[in-house]
Amino acid sequence: MKILVTGGAGFIGSNFIYYQLSKYADEVICLDALTYAGNLKTLDLAMHDSRFKFLKGSISDREFVYSIFELEHPDIVVNFAAESHVDRSILNPELFLKTNVIGTEVLMDACRKYGIERYHQVSTDEVYGDLPLERTDLFFTENTSLNTSSPYSASKAAADLLVLSYSRTYDLPISISRCSNNYGPYHFPEKFIPLIIINALCDKSIPVYGNGENVRDWLYVEDHCHAIDLIIREGRIGEIYNVGGHNEKTNIEIVKTILDELGKGYHLIDFVKDRPGHDRRYAINPKKISEELGWSPNTKFKDGIKKTIKWYLKRRDWWEDMIIGKEILI
Repeated sequence: MKILVTGGAGFIGSNFIYYQLSKYADEVICLDALTYAGNLKTLDLAMHDSRFKFLKGSISDREFVYSIFELEHPDIVVNFAAESHVDRSILNPELFLKTNVIGTEVLMDACRKYGIERYHQVSTDEVYGDLPLERTDLFFTENTSLNTSSPYSASKAAADLLVLSYSRTYDLPISISRCSNNYGPYHFPEKFIPLIIINALCDKSIPVYGNGENVRDWLYVEDHCHAIDLIIREGRIGEIYNVGGHNEKTNIEIVKTILDELGKGYHLIDFVKDRPGHDRRYAINPKKISEELGWSPNTKFKDGIKKTIKWYLKRRDWWEDMIIGKEILI
């Protein structure tokens, strides 16, 4: 089998590629535009594998995407390619629409034209909006209404709806997964957890929005890769699956946990003006994927965060190269 992974030089996509190469004999093709968050160095180990091929290009480039399908004939397409930083979407919504919506349309048109066994859209729990902090009994399910808060989440929700429309209108064999916040190796340095780790290592202040009481459900990236693998191989066509980590933490709790692990003081914490439209709480109910596919997260946060910190300590060469000459947003 041949799998086309878009956005594979990014955080979750690269981890998924390594997961596939370690588990199966399948061929893997990575398509990535290598924009600010993409890094070819992330794929160094994969480059030495004869089953792997890297192609540079944008999923919104129709002619280029069609040429890949015509030449490679992928069996499965897994779309990780997306602009994903909320703050950047507030600064430049158009870029997010082009990649996240138009790019998704181009990929699915190629799937229709050349034929595939499965198109899988990697989405986010942010399409549901947020939950009240005081209602800890409430969780996102696959039937929760879409209620986006940022241009980023709106672009992902639009892409999800487009994917579902292609299923109904064209009988395209699709599936969608909506995950909670991921963490782990190869996470771009401006994202929350790696930013905390890197700033703490450099004894720099750690910016925290508002009072730090916003809650996120954290999922170790390898557990997410396992979930997607189950969906594309055993999941039902046309279905949405929520993938959550059962690891709800406040932002300030995350910061203090990392500072404690690194032996750094809380004086590094810098509370800053809150982001516009900042979601209060994310929490996923993964009952559907658990009951249908037998998936559950294997990594407890206390273990996953230690592994993540150790990785960033060991791979300073990777993240130092990533931040040189780049404007990192909080």
